[in-house]
Amino acid sequence: MSDRGAKHILDAGVLAIAGAVRSGQATAVSVVEEALERVAAADGRLHCFNCLTAESALEAAEKIDESVRRGLDPGPLAGVPVALKDNLCTRGVPTTCSSKILDGWRPPYDATVVVRLREAGAVSVGKTNLDEFAMGSSTENSATGPTHNPWNLARVPGGSSGGSAAAVAAGLVAASLGSDTGGSIRQPASLCGVVGIKPTYGLVSRYGLIAFASSLDQVGTFAPTVGDAAAALQAIAGHDPADSTSIARPAPELMHGLDHGVGGLRVGLISDFLAEVSEPCAAAAADAAEALSLAGAAVEEVSIPEMLLGLPAYYIIAPAEASSNLARYDGVRYGLRVDGPDVETMNARTRAQGFGPEVRRRIMVGTYALSSGYYDAYYAQAQKARTLVIAAFARAYERFDVLLAPTTPSAAFALGSKTSDPLEMYLSDLCTIPSNLSGHPAVSVPFALDPDGLPVGVQVLAPALAEDVMLRAAAFIEAVAPASARGPVRPGQVAQRD
Repeated sequence: MSDRGAKHILDAGVLAIAGAVRSGQATAVSVVEEALERVAAADGRLHCFNCLTAESALEAAEKIDESVRRGLDPGPLAGVPVALKDNLCTRGVPTTCSSKILDGWRPPYDATVVVRLREAGAVSVGKTNLDEFAMGSSTENSATGPTHNPWNLARVPGGSSGGSAAAVAAGLVAASLGSDTGGSIRQPASLCGVVGIKPTYGLVSRYGLIAFASSLDQVGTFAPTVGDAAAALQAIAGHDPADSTSIARPAPELMHGLDHGVGGLRVGLISDFLAEVSEPCAAAAADAAEALSLAGAAVEEVSIPEMLLGLPAYYIIAPAEASSNLARYDGVRYGLRVDGPDVETMNARTRAQGFGPEVRRRIMVGTYALSSGYYDAYYAQAQKARTLVIAAFARAYERFDVLLAPTTPSAAFALGSKTSDPLEMYLSDLCTIPSNLSGHPAVSVPFALDPDGLPVGVQVLAPALAEDVMLRAAAFIEAVAPASARGPVRPGQVAQRD
């Protein structure tokens, strides 16, 4: 990489890019220019981005190069182009949650994770598309239109962080941030053939993350490899006094031990999901378990039937929290305002025009579940089910260091195929929701291709703050998986993969 303007350095990955920029082998400007060129060439077909910040990205890259010239250390992610899910506040940059109700809103502050990425030397090139207010599993519930899967433009990228996952899968950026409330990082990571990490609840600050369901939301990372996703997570993790739910202790070391193997690791393959997912997804999890066993891990199937309570519990708890969080969008303080003869009419018109159908559906479900006469029958019961899930995890982790499961019930499905059936769409989160209810970390790793040539991910789950062990298992699974099962995939190659 002797050419300081070398093309295709973006394909080298997070750690290699940062190393090249810090050593002077490549310039941050050249890397960011390459990312912007790729976005310009491909995003018209993919729609990963809601807005680009090209000018500020190039200015930030020039400052990094100046630091290198002066002999200063610009940070562990020096010059790495990243993308930010458009529910993360960015000062002076539109932050819309892909909703009409926040169209054009420019926050007066940055989310903590945005600040930490910048301090680590990463360069944001733009804000990515998502299901409106992170409510969805396909990125079709967006006021700006759907994102397309780089592996097949007729398929969904997953959701709600579909734009962030697809941007990494298409090689437009080296890493990206998403949020995971019920699987919104891991599910699109699986469908797009990239790595997606949901960290322990409280490990990463939620300050500046626009809330969907506050007891479930967590910011995490996407990258083509486990090591690169871990490096990005390391940069944003750690205590933040601005977030009352932030864990008041130093972040664990995430990069150490990724290559230490899995000998002696106790792994439980959750059998309850295997009968609920497609054959390729079940086979991928079983094959990953076998590979772990052959490498010296102690692998055993384990039945945790409480995991299947997660889906119905989540779709009461999350809408209930959303109905409270989204009450602030009333046309008075910020965002869209549709005038009326009185305040009540103005509120109603603003929300009717500003929120899409899925958001309105969840607000109504949540309000109903919290209403007098129904609270005990629905919300209280859902919280009891959540407690059962947490207790079941605790028992399982007495026997196992990590758990293994499919990430999704299927590979990427066709655009429009589930939009008319919300319950069918909700089933996409079956395998991912339990970790949100418990607050535990989980990661999706690309592991196989289905008969249509679409990527299938395998999920590794771990106890709270056991990201180091989880990522060690994930790194091994990645090492034994076929390279063809993971991105980046150039949009021009899509036709060859249909």
